[in-house]
Amino acid sequence: LILLKTGGRIIYCRPLEKHSSQVIEYFEGISGVPKIRKNYNPATWILEVTSTSAEAELGVDFSQIYRESALYKNNNELVKQLNTPPPSSRDLHFPIRFSRNGWGQFKSCLWKLHLSYWRSPSYNLTRIMHMTTSSLLFGVLFWEQGQKIDNQQNLFNIVGSLYMVVVFLGINNCSSVIPNVARERTVMYREVTVEIPYLLIQALAYVIISYPMIGYYGSAYKVFWNFYVMFCTMMFYNYLGMLLVSLTPNFMIASILSTVFYTLFNLFSGFLITGPKIPNWWIWLYYMTPTSWALNGMITSQYGDIDKEIIVFGETKSLSSFLEDYFGFHHDRLPITAVVLIFYPLVLAFLFAYCIGKLNFLRR
Repeated sequence: LILLKTGGRIIYCRPLEKHSSQVIEYFEGISGVPKIRKNYNPATWILEVTSTSAEAELGVDFSQIYRESALYKNNNELVKQLNTPPPSSRDLHFPIRFSRNGWGQFKSCLWKLHLSYWRSPSYNLTRIMHMTTSSLLFGVLFWEQGQKIDNQQNLFNIVGSLYMVVVFLGINNCSSVIPNVARERTVMYREVTVEIPYLLIQALAYVIISYPMIGYYGSAYKVFWNFYVMFCTMMFYNYLGMLLVSLTPNFMIASILSTVFYTLFNLFSGFLITGPKIPNWWIWLYYMTPTSWALNGMITSQYGDIDKEIIVFGETKSLSSFLEDYFGFHHDRLPITAVVLIFYPLVLAFLFAYCIGKLNFLRR
């Protein structure tokens, strides 16, 4: 046991022994210190008799008493003895800086964060339940409307539902991850990996519930695309929240900063103002906005290859050609969309890992 007083000076250093007998005997031997009561907690008694007020009342300096005691001299002798190596000994040498290699450290951090996430139902269960409830709500509101598209209004209804999915469900993920990461900022550089299983569950919950309820086309190709876009979107929003935490000193500033991104993602998603109608001096922001690519992937994979004739603004057009002309969504560009969708979360994950390791906002 090492006891320090205010200012960092030692007032006691010695093994506790059974029932703290040694430390009790030491302090009871100091003049004026009251004896410990029967069955009283030794730790509480030590804190009481060595407090600043007790020291002032007794008119003593426990650190000075310790320096003048035989215990202090014995400890110094022990330090000198242990500090002198035996004649046949060699200096310690380790082939690597850390006891475990990089992969071992990664697995240890991953294991720790996995337990941390598993023991955080207020975070994980809440977002999974939010996704489940939202999927049911979207399914009920747009029940079997996925293939009943006869005019532009029917299509706009479906596009609007996917717009809400991409923007608002993503915002919920980003907002909920910010305080969770901020709590364990110093050890969260492996969280990018721990998040994946929970994001998979969210994406699966959305597809399993809303896809058949809305009545989208049932091909495996379209189902996979819907799942892939949703998974990448959830990853992007989560990693964005984590990156904002790593760039700011506290989660309140990160939350405020996130609202700026929410506004941009909303305006340049390609729904309120479609891509072809955005002025040339702003079109670069449209292409840099992840939600525009997510909405593109959702809509184009579902309807970009459908040649069904629909009535749009009094004219008859195929569904695929209307998507190209009005929204700028081309089915033959889906591979580019797939690459961009996975590119964003990978970049954000890398930036988060870099910033959380390099930026330190601790003030001590």
